[in-house]
Amino acid sequence: MNWFTRDEQFPFFIQYGGHEEEMSMHSHVDFSELVIVLNGHATHIIQGEESFIKKGNVFVVNGDTPHAYMAPYDFRICNIMYKPEMLRSAGPDLRTMNGYQALFILEPYLRSINPFKSKLNMSIAGLETVAALIAAMIREYDEQPPGYQTMLASRFMELVVYLSRQYDHQEQGVDSSLMHLASAISYIEDHYREQITLEEIAAKSDISVRHLNRIFRSYYKTTPIAYLQRLRLQQACTLLKETNGSITDISYACGFNDSNYLTRQFKKAYGLSPKAFRKSQ
Repeated sequence: MNWFTRDEQFPFFIQYGGHEEEMSMHSHVDFSELVIVLNGHATHIIQGEESFIKKGNVFVVNGDTPHAYMAPYDFRICNIMYKPEMLRSAGPDLRTMNGYQALFILEPYLRSINPFKSKLNMSIAGLETVAALIAAMIREYDEQPPGYQTMLASRFMELVVYLSRQYDHQEQGVDSSLMHLASAISYIEDHYREQITLEEIAAKSDISVRHLNRIFRSYYKTTPIAYLQRLRLQQACTLLKETNGSITDISYACGFNDSNYLTRQFKKAYGLSPKAFRKSQ
């Protein structure tokens, strides 16, 4: 990120890119990149596999994923470089959106471990809306009036929400298993405080329990229940660090039946009791 900006307080960069020549394989190391194809087409190479990208395509590449552009034709994109922490600071309602889980979490993760060609395909009207928002962001970034960082962060989140909604409504080009998985994760994110079952998660994802387990193992190398447990434990860590709530209150707030069960699972995962973890912070 230091190659693009020296502002350590606001590690964010946005630019138009006009790739008239091929761009060799590269990676970003310490930031993620949101790419919006505004015009033309090219061949995107990622994990050694070629994928045709064109006007209206949107995808995210995580920092450690090598990629390249070949055979560009009238190719114009917008690059937005950001630290993943910007997305983690968003409200919980964003994490319950299927399109957000698919576009910003699942797709870039899958690209980092194997060839994965799924991407958002926007309509002409959708692209026009996004292009206008991008233009406003670039003016803000270039002119840097007072409060520009707050304005850019706000407009970036507006863009993320809009693209997530677009992903939900696109009609083709999406791996159906990916959307079932995104739906399952969205439901878990929204209901992890409750005593939800595997059957409920599968029903809300419109698939069988067997298929739900299969796609979780295929994409995430884990089970839905293990994912749910990890999410609950992560939330318990946050509450232990940021609040003075009792272990009992935190256990119920995170979806555990009682504090003893939370303590057993916490020790198993982190090697410390919740009380010892809080003291260590």
